[in-house]
Amino acid sequence: MIHIRSSVARWATDVARPDLGFRIDERPAAGPVTAAEDGGNRARGQILGPRRLLAIAAIGSFVAVGTWGFATHSRQSPTVAPPHSAAVPVGVASSRWADVPIYLWGIANVQAYNTVTIRPQVDGQIIEIAFKEGQQVRAGELLLKIDPRIYEASVDQALARKAQDEAQLANARRDLQRYAKLVENNHVTRQVFEAAEARVAQFEAAVKADEAAVALARINLDFASIRSPLDGRVGMRLVDIGNIVRANDGAPLVTVTQTKPINVVFTLPETSLPQLLAASGGRPLPVEVFGQDRKVRYDLGELTLLDNAVDQSTGTIRLKATFPNAAGLLWPGQFVNARLHVTTLRQVLTIPAEAIQSGIDGRFAYVVESDGTVSARKIAVATVTDGAAVIEKGLTEGEVVVTSGHYRLQPGSRVEARKADVVAATTAD
Repeated sequence: MIHIRSSVARWATDVARPDLGFRIDERPAAGPVTAAEDGGNRARGQILGPRRLLAIAAIGSFVAVGTWGFATHSRQSPTVAPPHSAAVPVGVASSRWADVPIYLWGIANVQAYNTVTIRPQVDGQIIEIAFKEGQQVRAGELLLKIDPRIYEASVDQALARKAQDEAQLANARRDLQRYAKLVENNHVTRQVFEAAEARVAQFEAAVKADEAAVALARINLDFASIRSPLDGRVGMRLVDIGNIVRANDGAPLVTVTQTKPINVVFTLPETSLPQLLAASGGRPLPVEVFGQDRKVRYDLGELTLLDNAVDQSTGTIRLKATFPNAAGLLWPGQFVNARLHVTTLRQVLTIPAEAIQSGIDGRFAYVVESDGTVSARKIAVATVTDGAAVIEKGLTEGEVVVTSGHYRLQPGSRVEARKADVVAATTAD
């Protein structure tokens, strides 16, 4: 610093030297300057006015301050904290042995267990809508009704035709019995007897056809009353009372979705396939679904499908799980997060995942020593799952690691330990 000030003083003195062509104006400010004096001044050298002198002094000050700041900053960047620095408040947790469940997460889409699109199977006019939109219905419950009068008439007509043919069949059978006695006594020819047999067979076939016609008419009459084929929830109705519907136009009337149970479809990277195959050996894998924040669990179910091919365009494999959905929190089309439990690591050393830091030499953790200071300990991490890190080497059981407040720490910093905000590991269900 003394050297900098001396340099600035020498520079100011040189500026005022006459032999360099400059001098400081030492005249009193009062009184006009004559032309002869001005000319003499110009001949002896250029006069520096007050403004120019102030500018030169300001430049010298900036140079001195910048140099001093650089030197000061260089002296105040130690790699180890000073021995008497104030204690830094941090969150801590102890390493411990625990069972750690291993999960695979995937973004999932909820799908109805069954979806039925209700369409008319007979023609006619809608005369009744027996449901409310969004209503929960049972299998066999009436949804809509088509005018049944034409189909009731068809049933009556088929029954009448059947009765007529049954009467003719009964008469033909009596004739056959009489001809059978007469042909034995040769009172009628064999030809007449065989003709009577043919009439009986003819009317028997007619009666069977009539029975089929009656069954068809009754089926059409049943189709006039449209019922839910399953337990589920109806959607928005797409037809109103008074509309004419036709069986062959394909227009839907309403949809019914089964949501109890319900399916959830999600994808995992193809690299997870060996782990999935090893875990699913003869037992269903448990799957949980969570909200988008991964905090609120909606339901617990089982894996029911591992797709038979990997999607080459995305490098993922599709999986499907089924959930009871007793609380009704899962809804078709909803996006959720699926968590598949593949295995559990038994009695491994764990610390909270928040304790892991990354540096030039790899991963490390701040360990609180017995004297209240911290040291940076290099560690080897086997896996991190659901807030718990499994440690392969670098730590022993019971050592205290820092879980929060890292940004103010360096090796040797004194810390004030607080209760950890997270647990080190989660016990498997």
